[in-house]
Amino acid sequence: MANVFITGASSGIGAAIARQYAERGDTIGLVARNPEKLRAVIDSLPGDKSRYIALPADVTNRDEILAVARKFEELTGGADIVIANAGISHGVKTEYYEDLDVLENVYKTNVFAMAYTFHAFIEPMKKRGCGQLVGIGSVAGIRGLPGSEAYCASKSAVITYTESLRVELGKVGLRVQTICPGFVKTPLTAKNPYKMPFILTADEFAALAVKKIDAGTSYCVLPWQMGVLAKILRMLPNWLFDKILAKRKQKPRIDANNQT
Repeated sequence: MANVFITGASSGIGAAIARQYAERGDTIGLVARNPEKLRAVIDSLPGDKSRYIALPADVTNRDEILAVARKFEELTGGADIVIANAGISHGVKTEYYEDLDVLENVYKTNVFAMAYTFHAFIEPMKKRGCGQLVGIGSVAGIRGLPGSEAYCASKSAVITYTESLRVELGKVGLRVQTICPGFVKTPLTAKNPYKMPFILTADEFAALAVKKIDAGTSYCVLPWQMGVLAKILRMLPNWLFDKILAKRKQKPRIDANNQT
């Protein structure tokens, strides 16, 4: 049985991944800001509820995430798998001053919070000589999409950050893995005003992701069809890529003072 620590676990992909590990009988630490939502997820999980630990915390608050990580280590004897899944996505356009705050918040949640989460476990894992750190990226990090300047850039940062970490920590026996979802039916994608090919339910994605984590896959895009599409987009010359994407519908912007 494994001890699994998951951020962004109160809904969507995080909650679905928690269900996968719960069905295997693993011990799970569930991290999110809202205690009530965490409790609702735990109530929905199968088996012995004592195996599930609600860890309310704001992942963008360094001290809070370090504190709940220490608590999980103490309660379980040490994390085997850490999944940095917490993420947000909003339409952002750099030309608007108010969007700069949104961009900063996206980076804090999608990139900096991942580093805070991993930092908390690296030293304990090094002492034990084993452990897996899993960063949830996105196919959106492979090429920049119009109107998604913050999200695409942040997920591109996740991909290169985890790659750097993978090479470094591989020297000491730790495994770092990058899993990039394509389109998944979650609150993040519910308002997308464009077609979403090969879209998966959160549970479908979670089942595939856990198999890749078990296999030790260093990097993947899920589902595989989106991986093929991403490679094609990556190889397109800029002039053709720009022409194809020029009229693409864009994710709505939000008021920086009323973020959800």
